[in-house]
Amino acid sequence: MSKTCEQVPFTQLAEQYGTPLYVYSQSALTDAYRAYETAFSGCKPLICYAVKANGNLSVLKHFAALGSGFDTVSGGEIARALAAGADASKIIYSGVGKRIQEIAYALDVGIKCFNVESLPELDRINEVAGMMGLTAPISLRINPDVDAKTHPYISTGLKANKFGIAMADAERAYQYASSLKNLKIIGIDCHIGSQLTELSPLVEACERMLALVDKLAAQGIKLEHIDLGGGVGIVYKNEQTPDLAQYAAEVEKMLASRSLGLVLEPGRSLVGNAGTLLTRVEFVKRSEEKNFVVVDAAMNDLMRPALYQAYHHIENAEETTQPEILADVVGPICETGDFIGKERMIAAKTGDVLLVRSAGAYASSMASNYNARGRAAEVMVNGAKHKLVRRRENIDDLMALERDYL
Repeated sequence: MSKTCEQVPFTQLAEQYGTPLYVYSQSALTDAYRAYETAFSGCKPLICYAVKANGNLSVLKHFAALGSGFDTVSGGEIARALAAGADASKIIYSGVGKRIQEIAYALDVGIKCFNVESLPELDRINEVAGMMGLTAPISLRINPDVDAKTHPYISTGLKANKFGIAMADAERAYQYASSLKNLKIIGIDCHIGSQLTELSPLVEACERMLALVDKLAAQGIKLEHIDLGGGVGIVYKNEQTPDLAQYAAEVEKMLASRSLGLVLEPGRSLVGNAGTLLTRVEFVKRSEEKNFVVVDAAMNDLMRPALYQAYHHIENAEETTQPEILADVVGPICETGDFIGKERMIAAKTGDVLLVRSAGAYASSMASNYNARGRAAEVMVNGAKHKLVRRRENIDDLMALERDYL
């Protein structure tokens, strides 16, 4: 793999900005977005980037400039999208626990649609909209009970998952929604999971949704759009990911006889492989049973390995004559679960910079301040240019919101 981000050596970025450091390739963001635009061009979709994957304002601003809409799951994400220049009429608001204040905020700014996940949520949105003298545009998120064949923590389309309304209850839910005077039904939504590596679950979910669309139309409930949720998976190690063009062709064929707009909510596949985490080696610790490469990045910077046992490729940022050893790459946090990678063949010594690949999605966005550690800095690279897009947190930042009440 290249030791540069676009035209800039990773080691140069590490020297200038320090480590741990998230580095994003602007051209990779563009290419990933254009791939969806091109593949689905026959459907003219509204592509809504899933903000939860990476909410950096510069990332959002770049997608907004490309014409992207945004899939949000909190009032805070709506605010971030708007601050980055998003068109409110292209914002979808998803999530199972929308608060009254968040609903009112979304209505006030004029979002495109609420993806509603339960009957109590329908009642709440209807009540808030009524108090504001507005009509809320809504779509129901239907759980198609399709196995996405992904990690159970990121599977969202099975009966046992907390998301959506069961397929068996869908018609009654739409009928109930149509009885609420402050709601306007405009769509149907599903989302079966993240990091999908097979095409068949995506196609099956679409088929089930469209069968329901036809049933609803026969009852006089005509929808304006279908939202097929997240995008395809990415390559972290050696996964065979679904062919985007093939997926688009299947969807286009199924939509050909229907007057339905298409909404997509890709997140990981737009940013995942555009990001790299840079981390510096503190020590190489050798023991009788195991070797450890101790680095300055930790589980607070990259939670995925500890949370999902997720794999991220790790390599030295420079060619080295250092011999490879089998080692766990671990951080300084006081948890056995604080690891970046286990049992890796790695050539490294104290002071070396390591590259943790495919770290653009669900990495900086899931970061925390555990062990009183400041979150990492973030840099955007565009050709030979680069700029700091989030400064490193310091100890004053971590304590700024606290007060002494004793």
